[in-house]
Amino acid sequence: MRHRRLGRTDLMVSEISLGTVELGLDYGLDPTGAGARPDEAAAARLLHQALDLGINYVDTARLYGVAEEIIGRALHGRRDEVILATKVPLFADQGLSGDALRERVATAVHESLTALATDVIDIMMLHSVVAGAQVPPEIVEVLERFEQQGAIRVLGVSVYGEEQALAAIADGRYDCVQIAYSALDRRPERRVLGAAREHDVGLVVRSVLLKGVLTHRARLLPEALAPLRVAAEQMAALAASASLSLPEMAYRYVLGDPAVPTALVGTNRLEELQAAVQYAARGPLPPDLVAHVRAISLADESILDPSTWPPL
Repeated sequence: MRHRRLGRTDLMVSEISLGTVELGLDYGLDPTGAGARPDEAAAARLLHQALDLGINYVDTARLYGVAEEIIGRALHGRRDEVILATKVPLFADQGLSGDALRERVATAVHESLTALATDVIDIMMLHSVVAGAQVPPEIVEVLERFEQQGAIRVLGVSVYGEEQALAAIADGRYDCVQIAYSALDRRPERRVLGAAREHDVGLVVRSVLLKGVLTHRARLLPEALAPLRVAAEQMAALAASASLSLPEMAYRYVLGDPAVPTALVGTNRLEELQAAVQYAARGPLPPDLVAHVRAISLADESILDPSTWPPL
């Protein structure tokens, strides 16, 4: 497993990292039930197998059900082998401000520390900062205090949308930004990747498979998302013409840009994790295949945002 520098954090992260939402919640494009989260013993095995594969970056969140607790119990004996990243909510739905908000954020950080069975969180991100959202200063104030005390090493933010990503990169307080980026959703290539390089901000890429669209599960998309299904079918045909699977093409595409230190694999299946590690080991796609990938596009880019999708 190759490792890359996560921007100015100077942390060296594995090219493939593990996203754990599927360990704590039922998630993704798989209404058949086959993607239901595993029991704790199976989840613990997956976490250990991830580390054995050379993965050293594990991403979780307070909002991922019981994922933090599972990670804490499973990996407490291997804490020095893993970079733990978790997230604190903005609590926008609770109508809090001032000291009440500060107390709620501090409680969430303590809950994460306890659940993860650790004295320090390597990367603490603000969770899901959507377009137009304003981050209350009280939240950053509390997180910076924990950082000064040594309970948090790096502050980061998980964002949705190009403008929020650019704002986070330019802000200066966040050393790490998590973004959605895939062979179909190439919007970060316009400005975000370049801005991250310029400011030396570490990027963590999620949604490489676009919630299963860049897999065989694209056939499950409803008629309302037909353009997305057609684009995925075009991607699949392109991959087949290069004797690749669609997921392999997808992972090697995003990891082909040096501005991307690591790509998250959100899975509860060992075979998917092993496959992603193998894909990364094969290096970037040939330039002509990259050009063909970029020739496939969607007229309506809003369809790339899963929050706009009808219930699946």
